[in-house]
Amino acid sequence: MARFGVRLENDPNLSPQDYQELACQAEANGFDVVWVPEGGGRDSLTSLATMAMKTESIKLGTGILPIFARTPTNTAMGASGMSAVSGERFILGLGVGHAPTVESRDGIPFEKPMSRMRETIQIIKGLLAGEEVNFRGKHFNIEGASMGPATPKSKVPIYIAALGPQMLEMVGELADGVLMNWTAVNYLEKAVGHIKRGADKAGRDIDQIDIAGYVRVAVGGDVSESRDSLRRQVARYASNPFYRNFFAETGFDKEMSAAATALRDGNLDKAADSITVEMQDQVAIVGTVDECRTALKKRRDAGLQMPVIAPYAVGDNKASHRHVIDALAPEYP
Repeated sequence: MARFGVRLENDPNLSPQDYQELACQAEANGFDVVWVPEGGGRDSLTSLATMAMKTESIKLGTGILPIFARTPTNTAMGASGMSAVSGERFILGLGVGHAPTVESRDGIPFEKPMSRMRETIQIIKGLLAGEEVNFRGKHFNIEGASMGPATPKSKVPIYIAALGPQMLEMVGELADGVLMNWTAVNYLEKAVGHIKRGADKAGRDIDQIDIAGYVRVAVGGDVSESRDSLRRQVARYASNPFYRNFFAETGFDKEMSAAATALRDGNLDKAADSITVEMQDQVAIVGTVDECRTALKKRRDAGLQMPVIAPYAVGDNKASHRHVIDALAPEYP
């Protein structure tokens, strides 16, 4: 059976009980992994722990934990705890986050994100494998660190959130999988190529690496409200340098430039109007059940091994999630 994940929005208006209900629904409908992002509000580990208490088989992943706000040792401790709580169903997704958020919210300089990610993964891998870690690097100097009896009983897979060529190559070198965002159809082949280069450099087989990515989805016959919501979501990302560059790389520099100009003027409506239907259909899926399934197959055929369906709010957020999780249940091919 084809593998699908589902992303549950990190929304403080969703209660812990809501998350449990949605995770149980996803498990019953045949989804492989539930991913929860972390960008503000509640931390993702706590939400995933509440889901672990009510589910039995579905995997549970951080999608993603930002690395600047936690030390590698602290992150390994959280992963160990989640592995134990979930009965070894946990996936550790890591990402560098974004400079404006890291520097303003966390109060940490956003410096050398690539080398910080590399060191973070090297340290975490050693700790989760039960090793005593002695490490001297550019960012961390660690002596005699170990998990001891808290070492997970089985391997905790590590996924990296990646957009650009360098981070995608690092996935190939070091990670068990990639978790992309706004997974554009026409960028997938290029992205997989970067991962393969990293894998080749490290003497790894790319078949060992899972290619996963968030795909924003709204299911329904009347798409006008769904597209209005989507345009505004995409437009907001124009103020983020990482995403603006990523969307430009996928062929949408004109849209991003116009949206960024409008955002600088404080005009989100005008920014949203800059997001063309062509761009929407590359980075998200809006339509009937059959149209959505066809579009998901197109992404799988392009190299996306695990599409992670990311419902987005069209009206009530919980209702939007429930609708999409039912409509696109993987057990119904």
